[in-house]
Amino acid sequence: MRSGNPVLKDSTFLDLSSGSVYPGSANAMSLNGTVNKTGILLLLTILTSAFAWSQTMIQTPEGMQVAPGAMIYMIGGAIGGFVLALITTFKKEWSPITAPLYALVEGFFLGSISAMYNAQFEGIVLQAVMLTFGTLFALLFAYRSGLIKATENFKLGVAAATGGIALIYLATILLGLFGIKIPYIHESGLIGIGFSLFVIVVAALNLVLDFDFIESGVEAGAPKYMEWYGAFGLMVTLVWLYIEFLRLLAKLQSRD
Repeated sequence: MRSGNPVLKDSTFLDLSSGSVYPGSANAMSLNGTVNKTGILLLLTILTSAFAWSQTMIQTPEGMQVAPGAMIYMIGGAIGGFVLALITTFKKEWSPITAPLYALVEGFFLGSISAMYNAQFEGIVLQAVMLTFGTLFALLFAYRSGLIKATENFKLGVAAATGGIALIYLATILLGLFGIKIPYIHESGLIGIGFSLFVIVVAALNLVLDFDFIESGVEAGAPKYMEWYGAFGLMVTLVWLYIEFLRLLAKLQSRD
């Protein structure tokens, strides 16, 4: 796998080999085009996040409270984002439509969950946003300068770690349905904080592999719509990284 991100993998360009065009042509995937598409997806996410934030928390005599129906934004956004992510992954040629829809729907989830975190730990959202984008630009600089190289062993290690984390989260969800909790790793103790730090490192390293995936697409002369798909894949990693920063900061502040 070229990326631990399940939507960005090496076989993608093998699947598209018959549709590749001459690199650098107007109909081929470009780096600037992918950057622009990523910016559009971020803007769409911010717009719906701001709306969901305003609808999630309300001022009451007892203080800020979760608004009635606020969970609809969070649960609906999470499920809708997951469905659209699956559609985009299996129908890459639809990504010019499904990727913006994913960004809009995911914004409802991010805005509502961010508001809930911020109501409990004021200022935590701004910190998580700054850490997420700081990590993005730091890893981009490290990748472009050659400080970090996406070698095959590096890709394999990150992909394996990502898969392991996915299995842990899946087990957490399934066991939670039966009232069973996995101890320590989701708590605010040292083990829980250490686990969150590990997950953040893995998510950050996925950004390096995502950059490599996008660059490989440009070099391979992938079709123009793959700009949207590459931007979508990068958004998936950024959303994951942001949520993990929120979880880590919440654990740290709950210890005070």
